[in-house]
Amino acid sequence: MNNITKISIVEDRKHIRENLKTHINHTKDLFCISTYDNAEDALKGLVIDKPNVVIMDIGLPEMSGTECMLRVKLKCPEIAFLMYTIFEEDDKIFDALKSGASGYILKESRASVAIKAIREFIDGGGPMTPTIARKVIDSFHKFNFKNELIEELTPSEFNIIRKIAEGKLNKEIADELKTTEGYIKVCISRIYKKIHVNNRVEALNKYINSANKKPL
Repeated sequence: MNNITKISIVEDRKHIRENLKTHINHTKDLFCISTYDNAEDALKGLVIDKPNVVIMDIGLPEMSGTECMLRVKLKCPEIAFLMYTIFEEDDKIFDALKSGASGYILKESRASVAIKAIREFIDGGGPMTPTIARKVIDSFHKFNFKNELIEELTPSEFNIIRKIAEGKLNKEIADELKTTEGYIKVCISRIYKKIHVNNRVEALNKYINSANKKPL
């Protein structure tokens, strides 16, 4: 299977998941090695499966697909992710692309769209629908994204964001640090302000960028 591209699918809707799997396995040089219907199971399984490409739904029931991707990339940065979703909002696009997605495809009724995107990625491209591509170009002209360093944090704050990256809940972090959940929430709010992010996904993205620059 040296020339086979191994694919994993993370999608909560069974009919979409199975349809994608069938089309992938009927495509030359592609093989679906695993499927997941939620991010929590995918987070555990993908680091074991080690696919070449993951087709990742963003709008999963609990943890988002973008957050799942970020956490998997902490352990397996070589895995590529193609985000497969109904969302067209700019914030969803940039959460995925800034967090390391290799492509962004809007869901359509035909699985051939995903197959084409996988082929394009294998050939060295960054597959996006025309609508998404226009939004990206327009927004890059409008905004200047800053690379604020995670080193702005104190050692204790960095420890908290590390635990967030490990998937710990606020209560679990509080228990480990022998403090209250309320105090952890205050610390997380302060962390967000320091590194200029608004949510957990953006914070994890900053953490990954820092992790790639220095040993933890």
